[in-house]
Amino acid sequence: MRVAFFEVKDWERIYLTERLPHDTPYFAAGTLPDPGAGRPADSAPRDIDALSVFIHSQVTQQVLESLPNLRFIATRSTGFDHIDLDACRQRGIAVSNVPSYGENTVAEHTIALLLMMSRKVHQSVAQVRGGRVDLAELTGFDLQGKTIGVIGVGHIGLHVIRIARGFGMRVLAYDVRSEPFLADLLGFAYAGMEQLLAESDIVTLHCPLTEKTHHLLGRAEFARMKRGALIINTSRGGLVDTDALVGALESGRLGGAGLDVLEGEELIKEEKQLLQQPLDVERLRTAVRNRVLLAREDVVFTPHNAFNSREALVRILEVTLANLEAFRAGQPVHKVC
Repeated sequence: MRVAFFEVKDWERIYLTERLPHDTPYFAAGTLPDPGAGRPADSAPRDIDALSVFIHSQVTQQVLESLPNLRFIATRSTGFDHIDLDACRQRGIAVSNVPSYGENTVAEHTIALLLMMSRKVHQSVAQVRGGRVDLAELTGFDLQGKTIGVIGVGHIGLHVIRIARGFGMRVLAYDVRSEPFLADLLGFAYAGMEQLLAESDIVTLHCPLTEKTHHLLGRAEFARMKRGALIINTSRGGLVDTDALVGALESGRLGGAGLDVLEGEELIKEEKQLLQQPLDVERLRTAVRNRVLLAREDVVFTPHNAFNSREALVRILEVTLANLEAFRAGQPVHKVC
């Protein structure tokens, strides 16, 4: 089985090479090129059987058509919205993800964003570096006694709940499925979406991006939230309607946002290319809108970094290797398609 890896760092290449029993794998540091996007890049060998990518590689129908022997995709991520699953099903290509490499890692980053906002850490650092400190402007609030609404009670959401309960917070949770035993064990309560939005001082998102969850939080949802509430998103940018988010911040309906992801976040890296390509008004609008959002003092943004701990990165590779071996043995695991 010949495997091609994209978005691979030097240390990952060494780690994988030492552990792969297959024929010599193909490695590329950049993203997987999409023949339909017109981006010049070295293509993966057409005869590969398996493909491993991270979230910035778009596995489109055109990509699949350019790889006639492809039978398996192992994404090195929990999310899989960068892969055209319908096209994979049509071509009989199996897809596996890494479902639980970073429940504690992403949860810890979520709480880090919350603490930055609740105690105005980023403003404090900026004031000290600027040589002017105004403690009145830096007054924060305690987490103890506050209500946090957790949307999505999977591996990451549950870890967030554990940490929040350690801070003495009240926890409301929303999920399509409920586990009363877990709620009793960890001391949280399930609630409907309207109740969660209305009663939460902080709302944090921990669910996948699908057609049903796209723009899960929009104008109507922000209007139902407490005035001055905070939102945190360490999942996928498309869960939040960015226009509605900017409006809610400008009106004061929201008190702030802690974001590790954005809609169209790839455009932040590709702004120069945008100017060199045929005019795409919507893509340009998205790039400008994100710049406006990130310039706000009530927004804390990290660059899709919640997963990025040394331990989590190793776990990602270990699970990816296990996924490849399981497929090779004819017993694929962690399948999403």
